[in-house]
Amino acid sequence: MSMSLSPNTQAILLLTAPLIAGRSEPSSDLLTPGEYKRLARFLRDKQRQPADLLAPDARELLGECQQLIDSDRLKSLLARGFLLSQAIERWQARAIWVVSRADAEYPRRLKARLKDDAPPVLYGCGEAAILDTGGLAVVGSRNVDDALIEYTEGIGRLTAKARRTLVSGGARGIDQAAMRGALEAGGKVVGVLADNLERAALNREHRNLLMDGQLVLISPYDPSAGFNVGNVMQRNKLIYALADAALVVSSDYEKGGTWAGAVEQLEKLRLVPVYVRSNGKTGKGLDALRRKGALPWPNPETPEALSEVLAVEVSPRKAAPGQNELFSSVREEPKPAYEIPQSLLPINDSCPPLSMESPLAPADEQFAKVRELLGKMKTPKTDAEVAADLHVSKSQAKEWLQRLVKEGVMKKHTKTKPVRYGPKSQRSLLE
Repeated sequence: MSMSLSPNTQAILLLTAPLIAGRSEPSSDLLTPGEYKRLARFLRDKQRQPADLLAPDARELLGECQQLIDSDRLKSLLARGFLLSQAIERWQARAIWVVSRADAEYPRRLKARLKDDAPPVLYGCGEAAILDTGGLAVVGSRNVDDALIEYTEGIGRLTAKARRTLVSGGARGIDQAAMRGALEAGGKVVGVLADNLERAALNREHRNLLMDGQLVLISPYDPSAGFNVGNVMQRNKLIYALADAALVVSSDYEKGGTWAGAVEQLEKLRLVPVYVRSNGKTGKGLDALRRKGALPWPNPETPEALSEVLAVEVSPRKAAPGQNELFSSVREEPKPAYEIPQSLLPINDSCPPLSMESPLAPADEQFAKVRELLGKMKTPKTDAEVAADLHVSKSQAKEWLQRLVKEGVMKKHTKTKPVRYGPKSQRSLLE
């Protein structure tokens, strides 16, 4: 991947990227993903490119953009050339490359599968060609026991032996176990990070793997960005989009990034077949994903068997004509959006169990961050506003808010329409 930035990528960075090392929260002036998506469509309809906004004669084009975004705001963002030059120098010193959706080098899989929802900018370190090789995505909880870690490392080793790429999120627990197993077996690995790409790229254990073309680390967020719950949730779709199939090794029930990402695939995106671990104590989370249409992991034991699993293709989602669930007395179990060969199905669901306790120990780090963030709210907000602030779905935000109300951390203000939520310790004008 070339370290030089195209004019389009420079323009997109000026509009959407913080460009300040260590800044944990982006400037409020930056274009949000939704705003940039609308601007990109507007420019495309006019047969223009982001780089045209930087041209000497861009005044007229900026004026036309006024109907979408205030032209003074655009001018202010586009004038951050000095900050951009500093950021580029910092990234180059760390061998971090940057590519935008307007570049031919942008991963084809992301663009084809996510279309306008593909991240405008992607930061990375390592061999970018690995990103279009497909492979197996492995995801799961952070807090699991040693037996499940060993099991997951075995999945990584088998993926490497099959000469297929392992895709994961780089978080501790299941993600790192899968990546470690594949790397130690000489396989290729893609790590899709939600934070601190810069730190990961400088990690001594990663440097040789990155330089040897065995590992590539990417992130849609600023390389120095810290932990953010919304970023963790949003990056999940990239993990699935880069793979041919996905295995959920463990998941909490109705909470956490692993659960949210798997449900999004099963109910909305359907980019790849989603499997869940089928041996050992699977727990409530995996059982619920099975009911939503996930397949039992067929436990392939050879590289050839794993390759068969990765050859299963997704079928287009079809809605039953005239079906109205509100008037249906019997609700059918969701059917998977893909067909799996009978030879790959487990003989039964009671495969030889792992010698371990339940892997689903409470992994509530994300919720703890949510509790901390929402506890600092200055004014009560609706569930939709909270969802927008955290970059998560409205249903996820509502679930968190209701849980915080039960815990006594938040208070539900029912006298307003729509209903709003605020810290319980906060005196509100809404009372």
